[in-house]
Amino acid sequence: MKKKRTYLKYAKEAALLLGQQIKLGRKKHQWSEQNLADRAGISRATLQKIESGEMTPGIGLVLETAALCGVKLFDPDRQPIETSIDLIQSKIALLPVRIQNKKAVDDDF
Repeated sequence: MKKKRTYLKYAKEAALLLGQQIKLGRKKHQWSEQNLADRAGISRATLQKIESGEMTPGIGLVLETAALCGVKLFDPDRQPIETSIDLIQSKIALLPVRIQNKKAVDDDF
């Protein structure tokens, strides 16, 4: 039997918020569910899962659908996404390439 995956409340709320923003964008464009699904290259059922905040659709599908509807992502301070990507990549470059598990310290004297 497959074990059901659990998610943090914050993650579920974020998925629901994004789904509702996509639904609002779709309605503002006056697109039907089927019309947006066709534009995104997904099934109507997958779109319904995205809009209801389900956690199962792939992130690429969700982001593509959000972009089609004009939902702004990662744009809190008006920086272009490319600038943000460059900044994050430069920070990552400063970190160690490999993360090692910390060994337990024997401090029992």
